[in-house]
Amino acid sequence: MSQHWGYGCDNGPAHWCKEFPVANGERQSPIDINTRSAKYDPSLKPLSISYDPSTTRSIVNNGHSFNVEFDDSADKSVMRGGALDGTYRLIQFHIHWGSCEGQGSEHTVDGVKYDAELHLVHWNTRYGTFSEAVKHPDGLAVLGILLKVGNAKPEIQKVVDALDAIQTKGKRAAFTSYDPTGLLPASLDFWTYPGSLTTPPLLECVIWHVLREPVYVSPEQMCKLRGLCFSSENEPVCHMVDNWRPCQPLKRRGVRASFR
Repeated sequence: MSQHWGYGCDNGPAHWCKEFPVANGERQSPIDINTRSAKYDPSLKPLSISYDPSTTRSIVNNGHSFNVEFDDSADKSVMRGGALDGTYRLIQFHIHWGSCEGQGSEHTVDGVKYDAELHLVHWNTRYGTFSEAVKHPDGLAVLGILLKVGNAKPEIQKVVDALDAIQTKGKRAAFTSYDPTGLLPASLDFWTYPGSLTTPPLLECVIWHVLREPVYVSPEQMCKLRGLCFSSENEPVCHMVDNWRPCQPLKRRGVRASFR
C-alpha cells in the first residue's frame, strides 16, 4: 500500500494505519487548535525566516499534491527561532485543499476549517541530511499557513501559473527564482506543538508552527489547484481534491502560543 495510499474511500486516511501503525501514535498531525487552551509562552522566540530565490529548483506533481522543491545544500533558505533550537533548511512547500470552499485545511482553529493550507517544510541541519533528520523528534519544522478564498496575494499567482506544466502525476518542470517570503502573512504570530508528517509515513518528527493570520487566494486560483490530477497521463482522469488528513487526537500534548 505504501505506493498506493491516497485520499479515496479505499486508500484514504482511515486506512493508513494498516501499513503505517504510527498513524495511531502519540503525536500525530494535524490537530484542532483550541485557542482557549493554547498557552501563551513568553520563552518562545520570534520566527526568523530568510528565503533566497536562487534556491528554487522545480515543481512536481507527486500524485498527492504539488511540491515546489529547493536546493537545500547550504544555509540559504532557512527558518530559525520560534520553538526551534538551531537552523532548519527549506526543502519544499506544498498545499492541501478541498473540493469546495469550507474544507481543505488540515489544521483547524476552534473547529473551523479553512479552504486550504500551505506547508513549508524545513529540516534540522544538525542531522546533516533530510533523510536522517526525519528519524529524530526535532528533525523537521513545518510552517503551516491557513488559506482562505478572498483577495489573493499576488505572489501566489506564479505558483498557480506553473501548474499547467504538471497536470498529471509524475510531471516535473523547472521552477526558478521564486521567493516564498511573498507567501507569508504580515504577522508571524504562531501556535506551536510537537507533531508528525500529515502524509505517510506519518513520522513523528515535526515541530509545527501554524501561523495565526491566514493568507488569501482567489476563487480562480483554487480552481487551478482543483484542476490538477491524482492520476498519471495514461490513467483515467481523477482530479486532485480533498487531499487533506482530518484532525488527530491531541492526547497528552499542549499547544503553545507566541502571543497573548
